[in-house]
Amino acid sequence: MKNRDRDCEEIEEIEEIDDLEDLLRTELEELQGTEILVITESDQLSLFGQTFRPIFCGTVFEVNPGSLTLFPVQIKLVNAPFFNFPTPLSIPLEKIAQFTPGFNCDDRIPLT
Repeated sequence: MKNRDRDCEEIEEIEEIDDLEDLLRTELEELQGTEILVITESDQLSLFGQTFRPIFCGTVFEVNPGSLTLFPVQIKLVNAPFFNFPTPLSIPLEKIAQFTPGFNCDDRIPLT
């Protein structure tokens, strides 16, 4: 009986996560065509041999089940705060820690 109760609790948790992802997806779909600042969960990422904080700014290009695509998109690097990534960038919804809609990507933000 304990295993069944635990299984039911796990199913409820999964359903709650799915509900949250649906809410996030709906909110992001309403932002298509607008600029957004996105910070992902990772402490740091690496690109072209340079380590950077996971801060991205771009136009919401597409929202799919499970992912957000930005294009054009800037990666906020310390040495190049306005680095334009050459292709669309997709971010898994579960990796988004924070986002700010209506953010002007030309604004400078402190990265240190």
